[in-house]
Amino acid sequence: MLRVLRYLAVILCFFVLFSFSGCGVPGGAKGKNTLTIWHWMTDRDSVFQELAKKYEENTGIKVNFELYAPSDQYSQKIRAAAQGQTLPDIFGVLGETRDFASFIKAGYILDLTPYMDENNSAWRNKFSVKALAVDEFAEDNSYGVKRGVYGVPLDIVTIQMVYNKTLLKQLGFDPESPPKNFAQFLDIGKKISAINSGGSAENYGGKAAKLQGLVSGWAEFWMIDCLANNFAFNIMGKDKVLSTIRGEVPYTTPEWIEVLTLFQQMQDSGVLADGVVTMINKTAEQLFANGKAVFAFNGSWCVNVYKAMNPDLDYAVMLVPRVSDKFPLAVWGGAGSSFMINAASKNKEAAVRFLQWITDTEQQAYLVEKTNNLPANQEILRKSPEALAGFAKAIDYSTHPNIWGVSEFPSVIEAWDRGIQAIILGKKTPKQVAAEVQKIKERELSKKR
Repeated sequence: MLRVLRYLAVILCFFVLFSFSGCGVPGGAKGKNTLTIWHWMTDRDSVFQELAKKYEENTGIKVNFELYAPSDQYSQKIRAAAQGQTLPDIFGVLGETRDFASFIKAGYILDLTPYMDENNSAWRNKFSVKALAVDEFAEDNSYGVKRGVYGVPLDIVTIQMVYNKTLLKQLGFDPESPPKNFAQFLDIGKKISAINSGGSAENYGGKAAKLQGLVSGWAEFWMIDCLANNFAFNIMGKDKVLSTIRGEVPYTTPEWIEVLTLFQQMQDSGVLADGVVTMINKTAEQLFANGKAVFAFNGSWCVNVYKAMNPDLDYAVMLVPRVSDKFPLAVWGGAGSSFMINAASKNKEAAVRFLQWITDTEQQAYLVEKTNNLPANQEILRKSPEALAGFAKAIDYSTHPNIWGVSEFPSVIEAWDRGIQAIILGKKTPKQVAAEVQKIKERELSKKR
């Protein structure tokens, strides 16, 4: 997947970056008429090659897109290149905001603000505000990075629920009106559970022994964290969530226990698929694409995945069911894949011109057509095809940890997500998990004092 949204952390490497802070990185460039770009996006490599060919025909500048996958291999290569001062002209940073900030502070990434703001902010204005926000640091941010834009988003991602319209209709519900609140969502889980108990699941899922409810890659912690934060924003609002991260509100408050309880309620209702806590997202995508599950929690990249797996799949996008009317719903979203320019490249100006070109209207439309990813260019975003439209609309509700200005301790995030898994498995209660998470939070805070 990000693919979108820097979902794989770059870990245990930044002492290396700081040891080279301020050093030039001349590697990557092969001459003034050649740009070298390292990327990890296997689903877009052939499209990138076509765009590179077109750019060379138009400008005479050769662009070498070099693919290094999977993402963990790519991150290792970027770390090694930073240490060896051989970063290419253009590259991406996968990880959390603190990781991105570390590259910037070490002098590896060019500040693009002057280019974004020239000509009455012509380049800046091409982007969705939410897309650009992930690559931008505000004044007096907690990471100590100078205010500015340091990355160029190619596409955006929103993460929502999708549902199988055929299965929902067979369950006796209106396929054009998916559950809008949590109680309705649980009711569907109870219906699924009753069908499975009665031994008639084969009437809904073909040859499947059981009809599955919600599938998702919850073996990957970040996807659990994503849904939990959606619930938290709806129950207590953004301000209280961020106050918790800052250490001003404990995880043992009733609101956080309510968030944890929702996962227990989903499990008890039967709406969660069997084995969801050990399920990787590729398995979840296969189950949903093959009509074996009613719901999936997935990102906008799934449009391309489902199209490849089952072109005839009849499904639609829905917002996560609302729990409370006190605060707005929130959807994880923002820039999916972004490129940065090597601050010490001899080809900085040419690199800027290429990124301006690839994010222009014509090229963004081509990327949407070929890859079914949401474009960062807001003009093309407004024209998203029907399959992507539901995901595109959610960008207005989007939020992401990379734009919060504060970051939770990794150990706290891990304890929280493992705790949710334990709740689903029936091994711990919401109150037990909240107490354990708060204990780890207090330990981490004490280290900073």
